Amino acid sequence: MHFDHSETVRHWLDRLQVFMDEQVLPREQEYHRQLQAEPWAEPPILEDLKSRARAAGLWNLFMPDPEFGPGLSNLEYAPLAEAMGRVLFAPRVFNCSAPDTGNMEVLAQFGSAAQKERWLQPLLDGEIRSAFAMTEPAVASSDATNIETSIVRDGSEYVINGHKTYISGAAGRACKILIVMGKTDPANPDRHRQQSMVLVPTDTAGVEIVRAMTVFGYDDAPEGHAEVIFRSVRVPVDHVILGEGRGFEIAQARLGPGRIHHCMRLIGQAQRALELMCRRANQRVAFGRPLAEQGSVREAIAQSACEIEQARLLTLKAADRMDRVGNKEARDLIAMIKVVAPRMACTVIDRAIQLHGAAGLGQDQPLAHAYAYARSIRLADGPDEVHMMQLGRNLAQQAAAEAR
Repeated sequence: MHFDHSETVRHWLDRLQVFMDEQVLPREQEYHRQLQAEPWAEPPILEDLKSRARAAGLWNLFMPDPEFGPGLSNLEYAPLAEAMGRVLFAPRVFNCSAPDTGNMEVLAQFGSAAQKERWLQPLLDGEIRSAFAMTEPAVASSDATNIETSIVRDGSEYVINGHKTYISGAAGRACKILIVMGKTDPANPDRHRQQSMVLVPTDTAGVEIVRAMTVFGYDDAPEGHAEVIFRSVRVPVDHVILGEGRGFEIAQARLGPGRIHHCMRLIGQAQRALELMCRRANQRVAFGRPLAEQGSVREAIAQSACEIEQARLLTLKAADRMDRVGNKEARDLIAMIKVVAPRMACTVIDRAIQLHGAAGLGQDQPLAHAYAYARSIRLADGPDEVHMMQLGRNLAQQAAAEAR
């Protein structure tokens, strides 16, 4: 692969970086002040930034289908995700935030014409938000075949009963639609054909948003991570996506690009932490000289730069392979980046916190919240252990096959 950005990437990245530098970063503290005033409402500044981004043509940049976005490949979009990832709320400014991105891709790829009209178009327009309801508190959801939420057909409707937790986005007032994964055929001997995905509007009778779950004390308003209970929730049968028994298949298609997005956003967070680390080291004096003259500080900066670049190159390689041979053939690299990038971000951000001292723990720096985000991604979209297990299995099987 070539390591220089293509002309297409340079075109989008230059415009995006200018917008980030001129519009987003200078208003970061204003966003947080507005959010504190009314935590679960969309901050007015966010709507202003969204309208500016859309007017600038920086909208739905993640969408690979040229019918709905610029049609960038995974490799082309990856640097843009890194640039947006420098500020935690920035992906929302460009309508490129999870879980909406994955849900929009699911609807664009698998949704019916009616589903696209009713739900995809408002999501593409940034008028509503969505959530993906898979994780359950009663079972080990790292193995998606464990999911217990029942989806039972009753005439022209499905009846849904279940308990979900840490459903990102579902606590926000703007969330209007849930993609719910549950079992329509629990007796099927093929454990990967038991699950289906069904669209459930949040205002449907029986949908209870119990509470917003915190992550290291952060509620992540205005979208949050909700605990949700479904009590005899009824939706029409045409709300199923693709068909019964296709849920696992859809989930696998959804997670590949999403993992690239998460990893590149984390690299953006780590890169910003490194820059803050360098600034602090040059400005802060201890024991008669700037921190930047302390050997241990220089080592921390150098090690962080090495680790960020390693993760960046590995992620770009995974994106390139996905584009050329597909998600399935790139699964080993996707597993690698999903382990490497969050761990790297945790390590680099932790060093930056340490160098800032007590200031690194507080609200005047973005580091503490960034660390909470990075640590959560070691669990989101599959914990490290699952990716390591699958990667190790694949590599061992390949070695055995080659030895025959």
